[in-house]
Amino acid sequence: MTEDRPLRVLMMAAEIVPYVKTGQVADVISGLARALRRLGHDVRVAIPRYSHIDIERFGLSPVLPAFPVPMNRHHDSVTVYYAEEPAGIPVYMMDNPRYFGQRMAALHGQDPDPFIFYPRATLEMIRQPGFGWVPDVIHCHDWQTALVPNWLSTLYRDDPLLKDTATVLTIHRLSHQGIFGYRVLEVAGIREFGFLYHSGIADLGELVDLMGRGIYYADAITTVSQSYAKEILTPEYGERLDPLLRDRRDALFGILNGIDTELYNPATDPHIPARFDADSLDKRAANKPALRQAFGLNVAEVPLIGMVSRLVDAKGLDLLTAMVEPIMAHLDLQLAVVGVGEPKYHSMLQEFANRYAGRIGVRLTFDDKLERLVYAGSDMFLMPSRLEPCGLGQMLAMRYGSVPIVRATGGLADTVDNYDPSSGEGTGFSFVAYEPIAMYTAIVRAVEVYHMHERWRALQRQCMQRDFSWDASARRYITVYHFARQAHREHPRYETGWVG
Repeated sequence: MTEDRPLRVLMMAAEIVPYVKTGQVADVISGLARALRRLGHDVRVAIPRYSHIDIERFGLSPVLPAFPVPMNRHHDSVTVYYAEEPAGIPVYMMDNPRYFGQRMAALHGQDPDPFIFYPRATLEMIRQPGFGWVPDVIHCHDWQTALVPNWLSTLYRDDPLLKDTATVLTIHRLSHQGIFGYRVLEVAGIREFGFLYHSGIADLGELVDLMGRGIYYADAITTVSQSYAKEILTPEYGERLDPLLRDRRDALFGILNGIDTELYNPATDPHIPARFDADSLDKRAANKPALRQAFGLNVAEVPLIGMVSRLVDAKGLDLLTAMVEPIMAHLDLQLAVVGVGEPKYHSMLQEFANRYAGRIGVRLTFDDKLERLVYAGSDMFLMPSRLEPCGLGQMLAMRYGSVPIVRATGGLADTVDNYDPSSGEGTGFSFVAYEPIAMYTAIVRAVEVYHMHERWRALQRQCMQRDFSWDASARRYITVYHFARQAHREHPRYETGWVG
């Protein structure tokens, strides 16, 4: 069942560009909100106002008189600020210095209180007499907002304003769940409902897993690629919540993230030395010398592999560091790596850069201009991830004509088609086994095709012609929103699986 009228959608997340960004979720919220608005829907966003979000710089203005928010047995005051992000999306920011003065660490699961206060304040904002707008759907992102489906199915289920509002929960990274003790139930006002119980998850009745509660109560659940939606149903990727996810598989959807194709456009990008498109790939060549210079690499007509990544095990850094010496010994190529992460990988990569000076360049930073230069100047882009729910790097690389070399998992499997030399079809080189030799073999295959100029040029064009814009994904989200609304009407999540 669908409706012709535009939907009112409130997106809730811990971050959104340009106000706060600690990872790719901030870009996702912005990109999806803009795409939904282009499709004619009334989309708004609610986030916390962290202390670094300057009121004057961003032109914030109070939208309501301060009002109380229930927290445990007392109330804390919230001031709601309003802004319009650069594309005109309304953004509401929940402000209370006690929770967001110096509490950015809460984003990483160290403190639950800010992410009890912020979503509860958002629901109370909707109930204020002067607000005048009620969402059809609240779209929650990750554990920081996962209490919202729980509240709407319990404390607010008979509220005259919110009783018809459906919820969608998007899982960006299942490994981050927001796991805390019993006190959270008291602070959140849901102690009477007790712990969540599931026969297949032994400890769920002994702790408060915010992501688990969101999964249980949301009218629909999404994650950021179709392959990852299947993977999280298994013990290997399910982070112990796979029994609960299997119970809810009929309401679970995989929707690939998109990229901002206006912001990331090699034909107009002001941050790269030479602009180009799929029909002018000869111009792209001027970016490679600039990339070499930025990373201290030798002038040499050899393939250059780029990597933009968090330097952690999950991103395949153990595979890379295990194979650097064989790669340098047997393959004539260069490697440029940019990113930050675990100190052990900082040390190892810097040691390799010193040992193979001129062939390996490492920049231990996250720098947008440098990252774009890697996309635009590298011949290949390496993402050997052990786990990759979606991944944006491989899509950005293809957008800029850098051919991806990836492990076929999650979103990497959904976006990179393994090159078939007999037909010339494909958009990159993938491997399945999470083993150093499997990655090495994929690199060898890529280098072989690189030296076949016409085939390589055709492969680059095939990469650049892939459409990873947000529009198609936004349409799928609209379908999920309608599914959630119908499920909310017909199968409300009021029944419980709780033990007190």
